[in-house]
Amino acid sequence: MVLDTSLGNSGSYRSIIAEFAERGYNIHPEAVEIIRKRNFENAIDEICKVLGNCVIITPEDVLKALEILNIKNDGKVGVEDGVKTKVEKIVEKFELKVRDITGRSSCEGVVDDFIQNFSSRYEKIRKIFRGRINSIPIASLKKVNQKEVSIIGIVTDVRETSKGNYIIEIEDKTGKISVLATAKLREVASELLGDEVIAVSGSFRNNMIIANRIVFPDVPQNDRKVEKDFGMVFISDIHFGSNTFLEKSWNAFVKWLNCEVGNEYMQEIAEKVRYLFIAGDVVDGVGIYPGQEKELEIFDIYGQYEEAGEQLEKIPKRIKIILSPGNHDAVRQAEPQPALPKEFADLFPRNVKHVGNPAWVDADGVKVLIYHGRSIDDMIMKIPRLDYSDPSGVIEEMLKRRHLCPIYGGRTPLAPEKEDLLVIDEVPDIVHTGHVHTYGARYYRGILALNSSTWQAQTEFQKKVNLNPMPGNVPVYVNGKLHRLRFYRSS
Repeated sequence: MVLDTSLGNSGSYRSIIAEFAERGYNIHPEAVEIIRKRNFENAIDEICKVLGNCVIITPEDVLKALEILNIKNDGKVGVEDGVKTKVEKIVEKFELKVRDITGRSSCEGVVDDFIQNFSSRYEKIRKIFRGRINSIPIASLKKVNQKEVSIIGIVTDVRETSKGNYIIEIEDKTGKISVLATAKLREVASELLGDEVIAVSGSFRNNMIIANRIVFPDVPQNDRKVEKDFGMVFISDIHFGSNTFLEKSWNAFVKWLNCEVGNEYMQEIAEKVRYLFIAGDVVDGVGIYPGQEKELEIFDIYGQYEEAGEQLEKIPKRIKIILSPGNHDAVRQAEPQPALPKEFADLFPRNVKHVGNPAWVDADGVKVLIYHGRSIDDMIMKIPRLDYSDPSGVIEEMLKRRHLCPIYGGRTPLAPEKEDLLVIDEVPDIVHTGHVHTYGARYYRGILALNSSTWQAQTEFQKKVNLNPMPGNVPVYVNGKLHRLRFYRSS
């Protein structure tokens, strides 16, 4: 099928502008000239479909659309199945399914909310143990005539004895019990986190369990192949509005996405990018830490988000942007956090999908768990072998514990929602975090664990807390392979 777009005579400048305006688009004067001079006015519908959620259509947008539609200078469109097939393929390529807190929050901060939240956590993780642990309610231990018993419960306290052993206090819905961890279990016990759900097996005597096994809920081996023929890029902690924002590095990244820089291989990777995930702190915010005002380039939050919207407008419209907030963003501090409110979300281009923190995103069959990662601070404080230089190790611990923030009362504020949405109740293909401004990547049981660096140089506050950022490191996942791109060079 061939669609003839030739009019014979050039249409008027104003009529082309009006055609785009009726469809909700603004168009650059030079873009109008391209359409007018080449007699492509009958292809306006197809051009708009290709460009999708573009707000202002630039000359570059029009040229890319014409290339995608295979429109030649003779005014002809299409190959064998015509424009309709091409356009439908492009318009329908983004298949997103999202699960997060947005629009679902119901907590009031009353005691019953906390009870329901911890009950939800316990029940979700107890179900994960099902089939592996034949547990007994704590209140029924005295009634069971067994040498070996197993329980599932929430850790309420861990303390070291004078002999170097550990006493673990565990609670379920029926009661409490003390567990003694000795010998080879000492190291495991020393790394237990308050409020996490574990299973314990051992001998029951004198109203205590002598543990011979401590079991984490953990994730099963994920052997699912996700070798999709498209690319996914993961970034976070851009901090638009900060005077330490690395503009040159950011511009180089945007040019790469637009296939304007890099060798042939790098441009081939850029051409395949379909999704860009942003794991929070898109702006620097206001009043986040002491003395922040001295390090701001843009002093009001609206101005920062306007700048963010303008910068993301430069990213090609063929790329769907999934944007999740962080603790510097204009949402509640307590997790889980909803997506950015409409007053700020409207400042972004329409190819941006706003989601909460955390959020489960199924992108064309690839299951991504995106989480800003504020709890990384808490877990590094509690588990000494973990380190900011490799935050992917913290993600591994989250997966073992099947929870993004098991510690209540730490640095990370938690909202007592009736359902604990921080439980990792599915098995993801990719877990993406940010927050700590360092890069880390590893596979754990077939799951790709990523922390995506930053676009901000070291601040005075970070110097005081001895945090050394690794800016401009970008993980790119294409065809089942991970690439690490670097857009920052220290002077």
